[in-house]
Amino acid sequence: MFHGAHLEVEFFALLVGIDEEIVGRVADAGCPDPDCKGPLHRGDYARKPRGALVATAGEAFVMRFSLCCGWCRCRTLPPSVRFLGRRVYFGAVVLLGCLWALCGSIEAAGVPVRTVRRWLGWWSSSFPPTPTWVELRARFAPPPPRESLLPLSLIERLADGLGPSDSEKILLKAAQFLAPVTTQSCPDASRFVRVG
Repeated sequence: MFHGAHLEVEFFALLVGIDEEIVGRVADAGCPDPDCKGPLHRGDYARKPRGALVATAGEAFVMRFSLCCGWCRCRTLPPSVRFLGRRVYFGAVVLLGCLWALCGSIEAAGVPVRTVRRWLGWWSSSFPPTPTWVELRARFAPPPPRESLLPLSLIERLADGLGPSDSEKILLKAAQFLAPVTTQSCPDASRFVRVG
């Protein structure tokens, strides 16, 4: 389904638009500190994300949206559909690299093999106990995606009813589902990400 995938500028422009909506919802909620509840102001910063061979067009979209309270100066990092936590590569590259590795072509994304193996370790050991995965797996009709085959089993479930030409839609859906795991400073991050 994703063989030969190459993510273009339009895909990343769409992701930036979704991130803008998310940051607006987080800003409207105010400071997450229950003693403060002050207004949140933009404090974006540049990152140096890598796109490897599949997402070089995304390297033009480097701003990580961030918020800072106007009263207590507490920083809040909204969920993102572009970045997967603090990883250097875009979230879509992490997904594609892991998918291709599970299908036998670990070098297809142009990411070092050690890095992909580290990502696969995260999917199998660190990700399943997170609140994001616990909430996410409950959204699927039984049986949920198999944890031992993440992220492949998740992508297969998200692809139900979609064809091979819908790979960008599937990646977008996966990015929206995974967005709450991209931040620790935004409590209850999943309520700011709408998945439709």
